[in-house]
Amino acid sequence: MYAQTTHVSLLQALAAGNRSQAWTEFCERYGELIRAFARRQGVQQSDCDDVLQDVLLGLTRDMPDFQYDPARGRFRGYLKTVTLHVIYKRRRRIGDRLTPQELDTQLSAASQDGDIESTWETEWRNYHVRHAMRAIEMEFNEKDRQAFQHYALHGNDAAKTAQTLGLNVDQVYQAKSRITRRLSELIETQVNEEG
Repeated sequence: MYAQTTHVSLLQALAAGNRSQAWTEFCERYGELIRAFARRQGVQQSDCDDVLQDVLLGLTRDMPDFQYDPARGRFRGYLKTVTLHVIYKRRRRIGDRLTPQELDTQLSAASQDGDIESTWETEWRNYHVRHAMRAIEMEFNEKDRQAFQHYALHGNDAAKTAQTLGLNVDQVYQAKSRITRRLSELIETQVNEEG
């Protein structure tokens, strides 16, 4: 599970040169987020791993001099900016014949673009939910998870869910309540750790 370190200590490990394990953890944490955001920015599915690799290469180059300062901005904003740079540079290489100045202008505009910001925030929330759901899979039994999925996620009727799973309606309500509460706790912890 990715919660072994906070993002600050992970970034410090990357900057200090503790690369192998730290990069593996970074990829486990943020790889899916970066790929999903790239897809939503129009990058072909087959090229999303290349975007992730380019983000990692850029971070590798920058990490020795990197000092994370939360007063200068949130980590998620920093990661979004790095990812956008990679996406726009790839577009430039692929066919958009932009000068470096035009690329900088597009990047500046993109960083202020409400649609891009909204897309990033959506993917950031999805990222936290995915990671929290992994913890739910380890913490709750199969019946509770199925009840939560059928009732809370898929919107099935509680009585029908109970009948399908061989539970009573109260068990369905309890599973939804316990898992929802735990998801909220996990996501709040993740957000607080990452800024």
